[in-house]
Amino acid sequence: MLEGEVSPGTGATLIIITGMSGAGKTIAVQSLEDLGFFCVDNLPPVLIPKFAELIEQSNGKIGKVALVIDLRGREFFTALSESLNYIKDHFTIHCEILFLDATDSVLVQRYKESRRRHPLAPEGMPLDGIRLERKMLEELKNSATQVLNTSTMKPAQLKERIISRFSHLESHMLSVNITSFGFKYGIPIDADLVFDVRFLPNPHYIDHLRPNTGQNSDVYEYVMKWPETQSFLTKLLDMLHFLIPQYRKEGKSQVIIGIGCTGGKHRSVAISEYLGKMLGSSETEAVTVSHRDADRDRH
Repeated sequence: MLEGEVSPGTGATLIIITGMSGAGKTIAVQSLEDLGFFCVDNLPPVLIPKFAELIEQSNGKIGKVALVIDLRGREFFTALSESLNYIKDHFTIHCEILFLDATDSVLVQRYKESRRRHPLAPEGMPLDGIRLERKMLEELKNSATQVLNTSTMKPAQLKERIISRFSHLESHMLSVNITSFGFKYGIPIDADLVFDVRFLPNPHYIDHLRPNTGQNSDVYEYVMKWPETQSFLTKLLDMLHFLIPQYRKEGKSQVIIGIGCTGGKHRSVAISEYLGKMLGSSETEAVTVSHRDADRDRH
């Protein structure tokens, strides 16, 4: 949450969708439309205060709004901070900035597949435009309330993540996303907390367990049966029960917890499933569990 922001319970919700060209802003705004958001594409930031005034004058008829702001209006980026500060001081609208990102290599590949030209390098190489754009958006990314990396996501997965994140907005619950991953495929760069469970006994070396994931009951029970697993989970849950309320107090609307093992198939999946069950019983958090790498080596 931006400094001084009004509590989300006092008015409408305004989501600013921005980020790298090709990172999935179109899918994000379409997903929010499906959730009943009133969506406007490419609104100049200088017009945001006027738009906020219309929202408040609607007497609740417009309660959820999403605005897409990208480099088509780059000359107005300097007005974005001033506009959001004006809203904070004059309206009871809760504002969030969703920044969509992806690695340079993935963005280049997406431009090649779509045969589009980068808006900042219409006559040059896409990578040149991507690097310039990343530099221009650095400050905006740092001020975002949520950064979502779409490098490994298919369109359907991104839509699922957006819906999962914002479907609970009206209840003002903190969204906790627990995701398992394999260290050999890289750490999720959008994770707020990362825990390494490679010290646990590995089901990979048990022949009949190897083909299955941690969602399989035999694999799950194998991971859970060890004293070190139970000791770790006791300490981890104690830490999370302390940290999550602190994140909510600070104004965060989402916490992403990464649980990693070597391949992201057995131990991290089982631990994530357990945490989802334990944290999911809370009345103040909306908990989802996903497994980034569990099926990577399946055919």
